[in-house]
Amino acid sequence: MPPPGPTPTRCSGRAPSRPHSHQVQRACPSPPAPPARALTMCALPAVGPGLSMEVTVPTTLNVLNGSDARLPCTFNSCYTVNHKHFSLNWTYQECGNCSEEMFLQFRMKIINLKLERFRDRVEFSGNPSKYDVSVTLRNVQPEDEGLYSCYILNPPDRHRGHGRIQLRVLMEEPPERDSTVAVVVGASVGGFLAVVILVLMVVKCVRRKKEQKLSTDDLKTEEEGKTDGEGHAEDGAK
Repeated sequence: MPPPGPTPTRCSGRAPSRPHSHQVQRACPSPPAPPARALTMCALPAVGPGLSMEVTVPTTLNVLNGSDARLPCTFNSCYTVNHKHFSLNWTYQECGNCSEEMFLQFRMKIINLKLERFRDRVEFSGNPSKYDVSVTLRNVQPEDEGLYSCYILNPPDRHRGHGRIQLRVLMEEPPERDSTVAVVVGASVGGFLAVVILVLMVVKCVRRKKEQKLSTDDLKTEEEGKTDGEGHAEDGAK
């Protein structure tokens, strides 16, 4: 009997986020949350190498002490969201080398784990069907500073997406600045990037589906070959 072949390995699909450029702008949480004086720093999509899912988060989120903070996390997928298979994890890290604590997940439904540090202050404010898995943290405190990560898997896509936000708590609001020029430039650049990202997503979705189909076809061909080989061996024995 020939020795068994090497066992195939599977990629985890997780890819580290790359640093992003960002701008500072004032923002308020979306209704029905009460008005919050929060300063967000915009970022480009957190795109990892390979075939990992594109997840868009702000790299840094500056929030005033005592206000409400919406932690935005959206994603792009080649497939519609099926709640029976879709999965989501939100985790918190006090520092980069600290262990992650899961505080919210989606398994058929939203499950709030209610960590002692957050208690009832976490609220899911997204909509997975619209590729939005954002959460809102009420009454932000200085000890809430840290790293917040959203992990997303949307089968049949086999590659998990990851976005990470650095939350900073400000004790006072910085002075306002005239940002008219910055807004105009940002809007122009943002519109151009949106078109580029859309085109890239369409191309990538087509390629990803072809690669997954080819992988499935190769597996079927290999199984058929094994079946034929067993059939010929039985004929020879007779």
